[in-house]
Amino acid sequence: MLVFTVANLKGGSTKTTTAAYLAHALHEAGLNVLGVDADGENESLLNWQSLGDWPFPVIGMPVNNLHKQLPGIANNRYDAVVIDTPPMKEQRGIVLSAVRIATHIICPLAPTTMEFSRLSAVRQLLDDAAELRGDEAVDPVFAVLLTRTVPNASSTDVFREMIAEAGNHVLKATVGRREQFAQAFGLPIDNASNTAYGDAIEELLERGNEDAA
Repeated sequence: MLVFTVANLKGGSTKTTTAAYLAHALHEAGLNVLGVDADGENESLLNWQSLGDWPFPVIGMPVNNLHKQLPGIANNRYDAVVIDTPPMKEQRGIVLSAVRIATHIICPLAPTTMEFSRLSAVRQLLDDAAELRGDEAVDPVFAVLLTRTVPNASSTDVFREMIAEAGNHVLKATVGRREQFAQAFGLPIDNASNTAYGDAIEELLERGNEDAA
């Protein structure tokens, strides 16, 4: 079972939008998808699923032992699970648990100095999760997804290079600052695979296959 955990230090970093579109792109690719809303305070993914009448279920699991509970709940019925996490700064235990079970970890990040400064905290949490998984566990794929980018802005390439120089993989797919995404909450999502999020899924799956080879 593939488990995609979307995580970042703070709220307002497009985690829910990213989780929603990634889940739909996986569904459109023919996978049986389960969404998991691990943010018990906002429940944005749950609310969006209800309002948007999504073609796959979303459940709430804002718990510190998500990595233990989720396998029993999924029970081999799903090909892919997408987890929308709460802000890491406020609910680190929940995010750590979601990272521990992940096969793929996506950090949506806008190309700004403030967003870039938060990346080190995410990497520290990944290191902590690796220690808890143990030496025999397979490391998940980690990638940064640049979001809210502006067409032809030099900042995108500058921060892409900075993120890579810091030792992080940056997806080629880049999510632009578009009304389609900014105003999407509560609406149905169609043709997610034809957006940058669909391209991101292809890259993530390819990278996972390369690491497994």
